[in-house]
Amino acid sequence: MKCQQCEREATFHITELTEPTGPHIVHLCEEHARIYLAQGGAGAAPASVAGMLAKQLQLDQTAEQLAKLDKKTCPVCGITFAEFRKVGRLGCAYDYECFKDDLEQLLVNVHGASAHQGKRPSHRVTPPDRQHELIQLRREMHEAIAKEEYERAGKLRDRIRELEEGIDSAS
Repeated sequence: MKCQQCEREATFHITELTEPTGPHIVHLCEEHARIYLAQGGAGAAPASVAGMLAKQLQLDQTAEQLAKLDKKTCPVCGITFAEFRKVGRLGCAYDYECFKDDLEQLLVNVHGASAHQGKRPSHRVTPPDRQHELIQLRREMHEAIAKEEYERAGKLRDRIRELEEGIDSAS
């Protein structure tokens, strides 16, 4: 979708809820979104939403830093930071570890904190680094089986069981 002010791609889609006329949707590129938010929007946009978007636009990152960051790739699922920025969803749990430094400021801007404040699952969740190790070991085990290296595959299977039992006993 194109920006309503120019021909660039719209990266900000702002919906303002106004009483008499109903919702007002604006599609803007980053540059025009800065201007729009600085002017306070088309009318009575909630200050908290406008402020949050303005904070996200004012991250101290140059185009050069963003280009370097966009090339960063998760070794587990293969998602790049550019894909995350475009889609708005991460590919796997390990992405939080892989993009930790880059996501922290974004999480603080969006949620007001970097620590989880809500409910937690009743069962214990495997830490991302442990999940990554298990995925890697399973991949190596399947490769060893394919190469008919059964002793190595057995050792890898045993290591996987040890890790999984360690996770279950910690619950």
